[in-house]
Amino acid sequence: MKRFRRLRQSEKIRRFVRENEIYTQDLIYPLFVAEGEGITVEIPSMPGVFQYSVDALDTILDKVTERGIEAVLLFGIPVKKDECGSEAYNDNGVTQRAVRRIKEKYPQLLVIADVCLCEYTSHGHCGIVRGGEIVNDETLPFLSRAAVSLARAGADIIAPSDMMDGRVAAIRAALDDAGFYLVPIMSYSAKFASAFYGPFRDAAGSTPRFGDRKTYQMDIANAREAMREIDDDVDEGADMIIIKPALAYGDIMLRARERFDLPLIAYNVSGEYSMVKAAAERGWIDERRVVLEIMTSLKRAGADRIITYHALDIAEWIG
Repeated sequence: MKRFRRLRQSEKIRRFVRENEIYTQDLIYPLFVAEGEGITVEIPSMPGVFQYSVDALDTILDKVTERGIEAVLLFGIPVKKDECGSEAYNDNGVTQRAVRRIKEKYPQLLVIADVCLCEYTSHGHCGIVRGGEIVNDETLPFLSRAAVSLARAGADIIAPSDMMDGRVAAIRAALDDAGFYLVPIMSYSAKFASAFYGPFRDAAGSTPRFGDRKTYQMDIANAREAMREIDDDVDEGADMIIIKPALAYGDIMLRARERFDLPLIAYNVSGEYSMVKAAAERGWIDERRVVLEIMTSLKRAGADRIITYHALDIAEWIG
């Protein structure tokens, strides 16, 4: 008889043979930066997550650094929105100012800048719209301008999340031409048209005014296509890849881990966060155990790093 229980008999033994662990350096904390002053507003559908104006960022960044989290992912929320998302590539835009402030006051933090147009466009789509259609190739120059602007502000990593074809190559060329050839690209390579994004759209004010994003984000049923998307981004120059969402897409992460050697990042998205929070508030689950189990499952599937709104709590629990 094989005695598997020999290695489960005590916490010391279990820890000694544990295959996967969560560390604070695994965590990337997303931040929503809103235009204005003195803003610290909780997002109703995401308990414990707030919008901050640039001048109020210290409130959260002090906690982030105190708990040992080393990286943040920025999403800007401008007041002015237009058809081409011009605030996305405004050198004095809200996200650019946030990047500069963080790099000045918290130089130890790694700043990852999300590149997309949805928060900045009046129609809420991730690309330029012509005749009711989200046009691919016309969008690429705008994304490239945003990437260069954010790199100029001091962003350490550029993370395009728009899912336009060819955007990694376009952004890579633009960064190189502007002298930012050492700024890496962390591409949302397999981003699915998921129902788990609802609370994020409340937080970022990015709900489309018409239609949906299914013509550019991936069909939730497709796994082989995800590998083709990642292949293409790697060929175009992506240095790291993101799979989004995370919890329902562990199979995608596992396939990607087995096939690609690049750093793999899981995005534990807003809906996944809010479901856990809602159940915990009702006493239906043990929040700490459930969150750590989810994070461990993502590491087990192959994630090297995890973007998660639970990051502050996790860092406190495991610190």
